[in-house]
Formats: sequence, structure tokens, C-alpha cells
Amino acid sequence: MIRPAVFIGMIATLAAGSGLAQTKARARDLGIPLDGTPGRHNAITDVAGVEVGYVTLIRGEGKRVVGQGPVRTGVTAVLPRGRATLEPVFAAFYAGNGNGDMTGTHWIEETGVLETPIMITNTLSVGTVRDAVVDWMVKRNAPGPFWYPVVAETSDGGLNDMKGLHLKPEHAFQALDNARPGAVTEGNVGGGTGMNCHGFKGGTGTASRVLSAAEGGFTVGVLVQCNYGTRSQLRIAGVLVGREVTGVDPCVERQIDPPLTTFDGRTIPVCRGGSGGSEQPAEEPEQGSIIIVVATDAPLSPDQLKRMVRRVALGMGRMGSNNGNGSGDIFIAFSTANRGVDWGNSGRSTLPAPTMTRLGSGLMDPLFTATVDATEEAIINAMLAAETMTGADYRRAWALPHDQVTAILARYNRLVRR
Repeated sequence: MIRPAVFIGMIATLAAGSGLAQTKARARDLGIPLDGTPGRHNAITDVAGVEVGYVTLIRGEGKRVVGQGPVRTGVTAVLPRGRATLEPVFAAFYAGNGNGDMTGTHWIEETGVLETPIMITNTLSVGTVRDAVVDWMVKRNAPGPFWYPVVAETSDGGLNDMKGLHLKPEHAFQALDNARPGAVTEGNVGGGTGMNCHGFKGGTGTASRVLSAAEGGFTVGVLVQCNYGTRSQLRIAGVLVGREVTGVDPCVERQIDPPLTTFDGRTIPVCRGGSGGSEQPAEEPEQGSIIIVVATDAPLSPDQLKRMVRRVALGMGRMGSNNGNGSGDIFIAFSTANRGVDWGNSGRSTLPAPTMTRLGSGLMDPLFTATVDATEEAIINAMLAAETMTGADYRRAWALPHDQVTAILARYNRLVRR
């Protein structure tokens, strides 16, 4: 039964850049060694013009009742040039493994042009959000006869009544209207609200890198919705942290009838004394996903953005991922340079053609490195910001314990002083 007395904020709306931006410890605060120089906010919004907005839905507790809850979900909006303009950007996408969905990518593959915001939500709400983006663009009198909105997903079905379709068009509108520059809230927010990552609570994370003047001074920003991986895979700073963390094994706050079971048929134990179950269930096979958005102000053509976005998988590899068969690991990158060069379906091309700037291929390596580094840090930040959550059927997703992470890394002499 869903108990209204324990509703936690019918709709909690979190806007990047607002007073709700987090003050939680991030990877660098804990002394985790990371390469590269971050931007001011160490976020995707360090790329000038990029704005991020969220809507977070948390409601109810207890046994899952489809259509009633509990609800642990949301939607994330990334606007490449902010709400001031819907002018297209050059873009490219890539799937490390395709067990997932990102709409609107056929036209990006064909032309290299992105004409809409990028939205991220749960698996079964993609259609709702896609249609809402069209409505939002119509109401804003966006140019063009039609568009192919980019909406990506990961599954929050473990903690959320995902089949209940609680995310409505107005929530997508709110996320778009909430989008702001500046600091970006991480963890259990937006589309990442009900997600799990590497066997712990996951969610939304971000990071950025600023290249040196000699390398062009460009900025690369990454935002992730982290819902992939197994605990035994988890590596931080090269250490198999996931195998050494203790006391936070999968469990349920209370048993339901019939009880929840693992993939091999064993009952998931009840949480004991504020920690995990007394026996560790067998590790579930990889069935998660991750969506990664890469932004840059470097003047890159679509083929160069394709090269860049492929490097995202290398950042995941540092975390221990093998882009497993059950995972939807789908990535998109865009450049805010070259304004007005190509309008796709959203405007008329004219002659003489606008001048396009393209970075020489021999200058791409620093951007590749920045993409890998920022991806790794964004994933870590997502996990560190996430908080323990109990969701549908009393299933508990434990936050990655900061104290254990730092103690484990200290044993391997992997912490740094900043």
C-alpha cells in the first residue's frame, strides 16, 4: 500500500545554477587523483551557453502498485545554447552498447546537426518527453517545419513504479524552463533520481576540463546519467573499490509477499542495523545503462565530434566498464562553435555559404584526453553525490560510502592533497 503520509515532496524542482545547487563532497574534495584542469564549476555548463534543468519526482513508499507508486523518477534537460536561442549545433552520437534508446539520432547521423534540446529520463517516459519537447518548441515559435527531439533513457524500474508513467508533459516543460547556467546539482536529481550505478546508488554527475592556451584554451564538459555496471567492476583511481566496500550489500527495508528475489532465485535479505543484509546476494548481471552528453566550444565538424564522442567509452573503461550486453551505453557530443553555418531543417541555407572553422585533426588529442578525463570524473561525482534511497517494494539502494572509499584508496596510496 502506498502511504500518503510519507510523501517526500510531490514535485521537487531543482534548477541548475539556483540556490539548490549542491555543496556535497565531490571527487576532488576527497582527494581522488584526477588529471586535467576543471572549469569554474567543474560542470558541463562551463562550456559557455550550455544550460541544465531538472524536475525530480519523489513520492510514496511501500509495495509497488502500478499507477500509484512509489515514484522515484524525473527528467533532465540540456540546452546546448541555452533558452535564449534554439539555433542548431553540430553534433554526433555513438553507442558503446545499444541496449537502450536515444531518439532523433538518425538525422544527426545523416547531417551532423542537432536542432533540439537533449532530454534524459526513464525508459518508459521517452515518448512523453519527446512529444512535450515538440509542444514546447511550438509554443516558443521555434524555426523549422518539424524537428526530431533527442530524448535518451536509462531504467529506474528497480526503485520506481516506472510502468505507472508518472512523468507527465508538464514535467518536461518545467525541466526546460528551469534550465540555467552555473553550478549543476548532482546525485538523485532529474532523470537520475531512481538510478543505480556499479551496484550503488547512482544518478546525475558532471565534470569539465579546460585546455591550456597552447592547446587552444577550449573547454570540454560532460554530464552523465549513471545507471550501469556491477559492483565487482567498480574501479576508482585504478583500485577495485567495489570489491572492498563492506556493510552496504543489497537488501530491503522490509519483506513483501511474495519477497523480492535475486536473478538466481534467492530472497533479498532485510537490511540489518542500518546496513546491508546479513548475507550478500549473488551479483546481478549487467543490465543497466548510461547516457553521456559531451559539450565543447572547440570548432569541430560532425566527423570530429564523432571521433571525440567515441572516446567516452575509454572514460567508462577506467571505471571498470566493458559496455556489457545488457547495458545501453549511448553518448552524444556537440559543439557550440560555428553558429549559423548549418540550420538543418530549422532554417534555409543561403549563398554565399557561411564560413566554417574546423580544427586540424592533429590538434584533437587534447580534446580526446579531456573527454576521457571528464567522463571518468563525472561518473565518480554522480556516485559520490547520490544518497541512499529506499524505493518501490522497500528495495534499498546504498550510497557509495565516502569514508570507506577514502580509506581504501589511502591503503593503496592513491589519495592526493589539493
